[in-house]
This record gives sequence, structure tokens and C-alpha cells, in this order.
Amino acid sequence: MSVEIDPLELGFRRPFTVEVSQILRIRNPNTSPVAFKVKTTAPKQYCVRPNSGRIEPGHDVEVSVLLQAMKQEPPSDARCRDKFLVQSVTITGDKEFTNVAQIWDGADKSQIQEKKIRVLWLPAFGEETTSPVAATPIRPSTSSRVEETPAPFTSPSETRSSTADTREIKQEPDLAENFQNTVAAAATTVQNTASETYEQLKEQLAKAQATIASLQNDATSGLRQRKAAVADAVGEQASNVQATAQDLAQSARQGTEGVPVQIAAVLCLVSFLLAYIFF
Repeated sequence: MSVEIDPLELGFRRPFTVEVSQILRIRNPNTSPVAFKVKTTAPKQYCVRPNSGRIEPGHDVEVSVLLQAMKQEPPSDARCRDKFLVQSVTITGDKEFTNVAQIWDGADKSQIQEKKIRVLWLPAFGEETTSPVAATPIRPSTSSRVEETPAPFTSPSETRSSTADTREIKQEPDLAENFQNTVAAAATTVQNTASETYEQLKEQLAKAQATIASLQNDATSGLRQRKAAVADAVGEQASNVQATAQDLAQSARQGTEGVPVQIAAVLCLVSFLLAYIFF
């Protein structure tokens, strides 16, 4: 119940200072679904996607194996000792709806099938020949190809992003200067407006105070004039009453002896008015 693997050896071509990828095809020729898992002896050097999963009967899965970029190119005569291991186990009917991780946790070691895959470091295209005559004209083109290869972990998107970052950094001082100028202009405008408003308020306050003083003076003078007019009117009325009383008294003395009741009432009224007015 093993799976079929193609290719049986993974060959990665130079240069290794950039990322190099290969496709590993895993096929299930059995009548039952199987679960697979891909392992490697150098997990930090390779990236495998997907590294586990399920394969239905008669179907296959493509696994991408990515060799991470190296800081330095290894020697041309160096051999790779990395290996991959493909494990597979049959999914029985009672585990049809079980998660793949749980299937591996409960799998018996005797039921697990394993296949090993070697890793080969292959020369770059055009360097397969070992003839000195053929190798001489090829090396310049190979070296030029290597020099044109982008730096490790560098992509066009990263280059564009770095250029955009540089452009944004250059524009930051201009934006800051414009912002400062705008703030200064706004502060000057506010200060001028505040000064004009303060002067207007001060002028309006002085006008209001002058109006209040004028009204107070008018009220005081009017009250005095009113009091004087009232006093004059009362004095005139008192004089008239007093004269009338004297006339009546003289008439009473000339006609009869004693004081009539009308005269006494008038005198009382006059005395009351005089006392009300002057006291």
C-alpha cells in the first residue's frame, strides 16, 4: 500500500545564492485513500508545501520543495548529504472522517510505508561538459549569468518597496516644513483677529460706560427738577389755602362770635396738608 514518487532524486541546480525549487509528485495507486507526510534531514534549509495531507485513490499531489538561498556558493565539488523521507499510511473506513494529524498520532509503526529521496546539487545550465575547450567559452556567460542574479532574499517587490520608502523619507522634510508654515500663518491670523476683537470690545465698553453715565446724570437732574416742581406746587397750594383760611377767619370774626364748624374743618385740613408736606 505504498505510494509512487516522481522523481526518485531531487536535483537542485546552481547557483544556490538564490532560492531554487523543485516539484515532487506523490501518487496513490491504491484503492483506499492514504495520508502522507514529508520529512527532511535539514528542516531549516528547505521549505516543503504541503508537507502533509491526504491523497484519494488514483490521484496525485504536487509538493513544492524550496531550497533556501545560501549566503555563499558551496564549492563545485561539494556533495549534498541532505535527504527526504516520504511516509504514507492507509486510511481505513473507521478513520474516514478523522483529521490527518490524528491519523498519524494513532498510526501503528508497522503500517507506515517509507521512501527515501536523495538530494543532488547539479551544476548550472551550460556547465555539464567537462571538456576544457568547451568549458572556456561557456564560463564567461555563466559568470555573467551569476552576476545578474538578484541578491539573496531580494525580490522586485522588495526593491520597489525600498525605493518607495526612500522617496517617502525624502519627502518627509518638505511635508514637515509646509506644516510648520501653515501653523505659523494660522497663529498669526488668530493673533491679529484676537487683537482686533479686543480693541473693538474695548471701544464698545467705553461707549457703554459713557451712555450709562449720561443716563445717570439725566435721571439725577430730572429727579431734582421734579422734586423742585412738586415743592413749588405744594407751597403755592399751601399759600392759597392759608390765605383762604385767613379770609374765612376774618369773615367769621366780623359776622358772629366764635368759630364756625366749616372754618374749623378747613383749618384742620390745612394743618394736615402742611404737616404731610413739610414733616
